Amino acid sequence: MKVQIAKSLTEQFGELGALVVEVWNTSFFGINLGQVILAVSLVVLALLVRGFFTRHVLRILSRMASKTQTDFDDHLFDAIAPPFKLLPLIVGLFFAIQVLGLSGNAQIFGANVMRSLIAYAIFWALVRSVEPVFHLMDPLKNTLSPAILDWTKKAAKALFAFIGGAAILEIWGIQVGPMLAGLGIFGVAVALGAQDLFKNLIAGILILAERRFNPGEWIKVDGVVEGTAEKINFRSTQIRRFDKSIVHVPNAKLSDNALTNFSRMTHRRIYWKIGLVYGSTTEQLRAVQQGILEYIQTHEAFAHPPEVSTFVHIDSFNESSIDLMIYCFTKTTNWGEWLEIKEDFVCAVKEIVAKAGTDFAFPSRTIYVEQSGEIGGIT
Repeated sequence: MKVQIAKSLTEQFGELGALVVEVWNTSFFGINLGQVILAVSLVVLALLVRGFFTRHVLRILSRMASKTQTDFDDHLFDAIAPPFKLLPLIVGLFFAIQVLGLSGNAQIFGANVMRSLIAYAIFWALVRSVEPVFHLMDPLKNTLSPAILDWTKKAAKALFAFIGGAAILEIWGIQVGPMLAGLGIFGVAVALGAQDLFKNLIAGILILAERRFNPGEWIKVDGVVEGTAEKINFRSTQIRRFDKSIVHVPNAKLSDNALTNFSRMTHRRIYWKIGLVYGSTTEQLRAVQQGILEYIQTHEAFAHPPEVSTFVHIDSFNESSIDLMIYCFTKTTNWGEWLEIKEDFVCAVKEIVAKAGTDFAFPSRTIYVEQSGEIGGIT
């Protein structure tokens, strides 16, 4: 009896052991649990190595790049460093998948995951590499324009991102070509409802092609906006007004309307009309006219003919004054410097008028009263 009980217990423990082995071998989707633990350990190890790799290996490579004579490799290394940090994780996942010994659909899934990670890392690096590559093209800013280079840079980034997304979709068996063809009809419908968007996009291209203005320039469109252009985007341009507020103006309004670019002035103009009293003699008028002209011609802040036109003339008879016209240009286009020059000019004109013995006129009206009748009060 005791022998039978002992055999029964032995058989039960044997069945329990077999059950444990079966669970160990097949409990995780038919995969050996030991392989799962080893695979997870490899991934964790890869994450730990990634931290070491980031702190030490990349630091050494950064020092090597900094020793070269050019800055390009430094900027390029800084750009591709984040995608490069994925390398230990990709290696760890690869060996983890090998350890699992997947088969069938699971094997295909694991291979697609690896291919997707590799494609993601490559195209992420390409997108980030656009910035340092365009940094080499800074000398072309004079030939092209900063805005054109900025648009080209954005287009290159978008192109690499699109190709990378398409490559990952192709890895998973999603055909991009038929999708694009199927979007044709939808694209026509969208285009009909987005005419303003495309109009502004084309207007932005025309602004860049015509070089109407560049970021940082002071522009004015009557009835629309006046301020400093900060960024020319695909749909609108960001303008900072002089009260420091931001205005986003559709590109079409900056392309279709007359636009004044004050930043491209060669000189700043001063145009005044000065009224002198009617009691001024001809000699006094000539003295004022010659004194102002001599001041402009001898002062270093003013531009002189034939570079610009300069006029100081006795111009017209006004209602209460004889007017002198002053038309000249300063060499500087800086608004603050121009205001200082104009302030000194005002004081000089005041002194010239006073020295000539005449005075400025002010709006006035003389009333003549005519009395009729004979002396003696008979009317």
